[in-house]
Amino acid sequence: MSVLQATALDAGYRSDSPVVRGIDLSVDRGEIVALLGPNGAGKTTLLETLSGLLPRLGGAVSVDGNPVRPGDPRAAVRAGLVLVPDDRALFRGLTCEQNLRLAVGSYRRADVAAGLAQAREWFPALDKRMKVAAGQVSGGEQQMLAIARALLQRPKVLLIDELSMGLAPVIVESILPVLRGVAASEGTAIVLVEQHVRLALDVADRAVVLVHGNIAFECPATELAADLGRLESAYLGTSAPA
Repeated sequence: MSVLQATALDAGYRSDSPVVRGIDLSVDRGEIVALLGPNGAGKTTLLETLSGLLPRLGGAVSVDGNPVRPGDPRAAVRAGLVLVPDDRALFRGLTCEQNLRLAVGSYRRADVAAGLAQAREWFPALDKRMKVAAGQVSGGEQQMLAIARALLQRPKVLLIDELSMGLAPVIVESILPVLRGVAASEGTAIVLVEQHVRLALDVADRAVVLVHGNIAFECPATELAADLGRLESAYLGTSAPA
């Protein structure tokens, strides 16, 4: 059953010029979807609209069958939809531990301790950085912190925009198995925007290719990984949507 359902979604910064038009997107529980497309395709706009950071110009979004109020990020989080934006949106002046404590959503010592332990389990590199300000750790550690903070909110749907921005591939390769594990163990649905196509397809179940604000095609990730020429054709506009 689909945990995330977007139907006939129009999105953009101006009502007279939507960037994303008529998008139908569904993501199943425990499924990882790689959202691919060239620069300007509307990937970030789509994620920001799903998460309520941008007003919805048309269409509907639901999580577990429950409608999500448009343009309201708090309502999206309450529904179980959490975004890790491309700038990571960390409280840079707070320590890594303080950032994580805010995500736990409980003041009980046992809950906080369990949350911090879980973050260390996901990302051992954070263990020695807990007392360091988030703005002072490396880019890779910041991304780990941002994802751990999002996961501690126990989302039903996790949206990650530009996971590898500014990071070495080896760092990305250490993060992706964590996402795969969380999807499998927690049933979290994940939509991942990633510029390193092969890395994204290695971890994803399905690929959705967005071009000029429309879904050009979608298919199993393994199928697209075996025929990357299809992706290039879609980017260049030399193939018809499937």
